[in-house]
Amino acid sequence: MLTDPLSIESLCAGLDAPDWVPGFEHIPGGKVVFGPGKLDTVGAEAAELGSSHVLIVSDPGIAQTGCVERAVNAINEAGIKATVFDRVHENPTTDDVEACVAVAREAGVDLIVGLGGGSSMDTAKGCNFILTNGGTMKDFWGVDLAKEPMLPLIAIPTTSGTGSECQSFALIADAETHAKMACGDKKAAAAVAILDPELTVTMPAAVTAHTGIDAIAHALETAVCNKRTDISYAYSRAAWQLLNEGLEQVMKQPDDMEARARMQLGAAFAGTAIENSMLGIGHSCANPVTAHYGTVHGQAVGTMLPEVIAFNSRNEEVASIYNELYEGDLVERLRNLLASADMDLSLADLGVETGKLPQLAEEAAKQWTAQFNPVRADATALEGVYRAAME
Repeated sequence: MLTDPLSIESLCAGLDAPDWVPGFEHIPGGKVVFGPGKLDTVGAEAAELGSSHVLIVSDPGIAQTGCVERAVNAINEAGIKATVFDRVHENPTTDDVEACVAVAREAGVDLIVGLGGGSSMDTAKGCNFILTNGGTMKDFWGVDLAKEPMLPLIAIPTTSGTGSECQSFALIADAETHAKMACGDKKAAAAVAILDPELTVTMPAAVTAHTGIDAIAHALETAVCNKRTDISYAYSRAAWQLLNEGLEQVMKQPDDMEARARMQLGAAFAGTAIENSMLGIGHSCANPVTAHYGTVHGQAVGTMLPEVIAFNSRNEEVASIYNELYEGDLVERLRNLLASADMDLSLADLGVETGKLPQLAEEAAKQWTAQFNPVRADATALEGVYRAAME
């Protein structure tokens, strides 16, 4: 399935030791359990981590699929008590986190399970920050600001998108200001990620499409960002291969388990690439569109991504990386993928007004990920990218 082994040996092939010694920092994350039906191992994994009382963090939609009940049963069968918080909202805010913390404190849990999409996993991480370190989410807005140890976390994604299961960041919005706070700490990373592609089959087609395109954006943005390394690029490339092969098939045949597996593993690899590098202006431009127009994140980033690729391709080094990932017209390939997911929409199609573009560009330029784009992009340049995406 993967043509290139993910190893230091492959990355350093042709280099003569000991004259050349690689230097790098790699954050591999915790244990990964992958395969159909692996949700049922959550009890055994919790027991191995020494838990006696687990908090399961999820949302109402996931609870209705029966996934939460299955997790509870597996945990109980391992002789462990389980408490459920299933009131997570999409794009969670500090209110979601505080409600989750209240349940966790009352129950006295010693392990947290995030079961669902990125929103559930982000809320689980946010809860972990405050439950173990006190304070509010604002206190952890940044990197490595938690001083005390955190509870073990098991992350179980039900979508193939955010890759949050392989990241140490929680993205939480301030309930009052609506500011998106990226709170990252190595202690917040999942001790175990359980990747069960069967769980993604229950997702509506639109969720599969939006999360799949988001994962593709993660793979392509991390592949060229200015923080990329040989290690992160290996994950980005593997993620792109899996996602590029999987998305069209899973949209045509939702119950194709091989395609589902490719998508879920690809999303996890892309998440690992983010953890070891960063994103770019695709996400910087998407976030203001979502904030002002309520556009689903995956659609917003999907609309922007072809124009971002075109903008970045002006740089010869970046263009060569894109060509290495896909031997052909990558922008055209992206449009075909978007069309297969019924997502080939312009900004105008999404209701964005031309007169709003300067404001969106100013806001996009201030987004955290903009500084990691491989081609420098100020507000003027970003307005040009937005204008191209209007058509």
